[in-house]
Amino acid sequence: MVTDNYPKTTVVSVVSHGQQHLVAQLLSDIDRYWNTRDVSVILTINIPEELEFSETHFTFPLLVVRNDEPKGFGANHNAAFDLSSADMFCVLNPDIRATRDPLPRLRKRLANNQRLGLVAPKIMNPEGGIEDSARRALTPTRLLRRVILRKRGPEYTVASSKNIYPDWVAGMFMLVRSRDFANVGGFNERYFMYCEDADLCLRLWFAGRGVSLVGATRVVHAAQRASHGSLKHLMWHISSMVRFFRTFRRPRHAN
Repeated sequence: MVTDNYPKTTVVSVVSHGQQHLVAQLLSDIDRYWNTRDVSVILTINIPEELEFSETHFTFPLLVVRNDEPKGFGANHNAAFDLSSADMFCVLNPDIRATRDPLPRLRKRLANNQRLGLVAPKIMNPEGGIEDSARRALTPTRLLRRVILRKRGPEYTVASSKNIYPDWVAGMFMLVRSRDFANVGGFNERYFMYCEDADLCLRLWFAGRGVSLVGATRVVHAAQRASHGSLKHLMWHISSMVRFFRTFRRPRHAN
């Protein structure tokens, strides 16, 4: 067990897009397996849906926010951050399952290295394989391999207990110091659904705050890829890529 002697308060931000069944499973995991004295959750309902659970159903504080109209990934999480006064801010997808509390080791990693601004656990798929959540800076060639050729193998070697320093980590699970998130202005809301995670990580690198994947901590990603094959999502993806390529070069840091 990891012993903490650092700030414990963490606000977890979850956004539901008609995914209340997944959200219910995730919140049940948090309630059952995590140290809920250290956690509160802000759940944003992005499109109309009725929840089968109440805000008082769990042992941790749960705030449910309902949007009048749908917002993008960055706008939803930025709005949740504005409601938070916690030391740490955690972005979490509804389709993450975590039957062990990942936060103590992640918080300790941030506490032990003040040059880090954001950390993430190793992401596993339900079959036990390692997902490609730790990624190198996007380039047109890498985009072609990922989106057109559908070649999405891991871009970094992730050992069982190794800490690595990727250019960016996927936004399915991010833990960031609140002050660092605020200092870089949070997520860039000019992106709507794609590249917000890469953009945030690279801005943290350029601000002198690194990104690390903590190999000793893992969660499971029960992937929901409903957007595949959607022309609307493809156009969002392309516009985000164009904006991203106009903005960033690869950061210089030691892996």
